[in-house]
Amino acid sequence: MVAQPWLAAAAVLCLIATILWGRASSRMARAARRIEAETAGGTTGDEAAELARIAYEKDLHNAVLYLVLTVGLGVAAVSRSPWFEIPLLAVGIPVAVTLRFAPRVADEARHAENRSMLERRAEEVLVQQDLAPRRWSERLAPEELPPIEGFELGRVYEPGSGLMAGDFYDVYQTGPRRIACLIGDVAGHGVEPSITAFQVKYLLRNFLLQYRDPAQALEELNKVLSVTGRPEDLVSVCVVVFDTEAGTLRHASAGHPAAWLWHDGGMRPLRATGPLLTLDPEASYVSRELPLLPGDLLLLYTDGLAEARSGGQLFGEERIAAIVRRDPGQDADTIAKSVLAAARDFASGRLTDDVAILVVRRN
Repeated sequence: MVAQPWLAAAAVLCLIATILWGRASSRMARAARRIEAETAGGTTGDEAAELARIAYEKDLHNAVLYLVLTVGLGVAAVSRSPWFEIPLLAVGIPVAVTLRFAPRVADEARHAENRSMLERRAEEVLVQQDLAPRRWSERLAPEELPPIEGFELGRVYEPGSGLMAGDFYDVYQTGPRRIACLIGDVAGHGVEPSITAFQVKYLLRNFLLQYRDPAQALEELNKVLSVTGRPEDLVSVCVVVFDTEAGTLRHASAGHPAAWLWHDGGMRPLRATGPLLTLDPEASYVSRELPLLPGDLLLLYTDGLAEARSGGQLFGEERIAAIVRRDPGQDADTIAKSVLAAARDFASGRLTDDVAILVVRRN
């Protein structure tokens, strides 16, 4: 039987306070665990995790305190001894404060938990923004090239200081005995040139499947870009089609830097056979055909390589040819990396423009 009903009421109020503080403590415990898991192994987030732990410990302390008071008041309510009554009258003060402010504390705990989730989402967005240019560049200049029977392929790509690149290359079969190799560059940096580069790369795939002559493919591409593209997106492209049955290669270039062909013991430049794309919708392009022998090697690159600077000097086409000429028998990948390393050494550091290099050898 309850001897002191008012103490029993106080015990009920303390029990309510215990539940409120316990819920707040549980929320802060979840928030602390989430923050610790999200920042594990990193250098950021330690302060937020520590604050969450402190808040959790404070809420847990209050919950335990009111639990003890609940038990004490419950005992006092069924006891007839007057010694329990006078000290326990002061319990009404913290109980009133708790009933007034505990809901707000619980709301703050929910807000802290929500903030941690929002911060995590913001971090994920930043990571995606950082990865997007890299993923896009991998589409334009893939690290892995498809194996082509009878050919050895090498590649290297180094982004410059721009956020997104406009350099691209591609190697694929257009028929049982025909291999298309191409490399190109869209002027400028950023999202728009990169989108144009993606468009050019895959339009060329279609046109080179339709037309055996790379010059005709470039003419069709130029017409499409002149109508649908942006006039400021000037594009240079070099296309080489190997015909293993005829033993020839046929090349056409829209204003692209000279490719170099190692053939019959010497280096030969494959220069532009028409203007940059989008300069003139009615521009014409010419293809040139050369013999193709086992051991012949083709090196294609974008202008960031030849235009690497050391003071007022450019790295230039002749230095590129000289590197290949020194040891053309190296594997294709080694040649590509050696040319890039030479340009870096010449420029005494990182290259400011994007550089793509593609090396193809007929075995």
